[in-house]
Amino acid sequence: MATGTNEPKSRYRQYLEIVTGSLEDKRRYRQYKARIKQLPLNYRTAAEAMERYLMLLGPADGAGAISMYEDLADLFEQSAADGTPIRDLFGKDPVEFVEAFVANYPVGQWRSRERNRFTSAIERAVGEEPGREDRTV
Repeated sequence: MATGTNEPKSRYRQYLEIVTGSLEDKRRYRQYKARIKQLPLNYRTAAEAMERYLMLLGPADGAGAISMYEDLADLFEQSAADGTPIRDLFGKDPVEFVEAFVANYPVGQWRSRERNRFTSAIERAVGEEPGREDRTV
């Protein structure tokens, strides 16, 4: 049932992908999961924790998210190969690391826009000019 990139999809496959989502994305996700499973236990535990965090609180947008997860696998594979300690990889604040990681992807940039929009709205609500610091000190 594999189709080449130039070969049109069958009607059945088109319908199936409407119902289930892209089969190519599903294949890429399974490959990502297999790569994570091959990591040493401590790296696998950290990668799975980061994946869980991203699934619950991060962007989940098909191909964009799949690219992010593939890069996550690359990062952990390279770190394991280099013997980089996990604490050195994440730093003192793992959430800060994940937020910075997600911000590098288009699907994660909405969070920054929404944070800025929220902060600006609060500044306007309290009578401050958005983006300006109080310079009376």
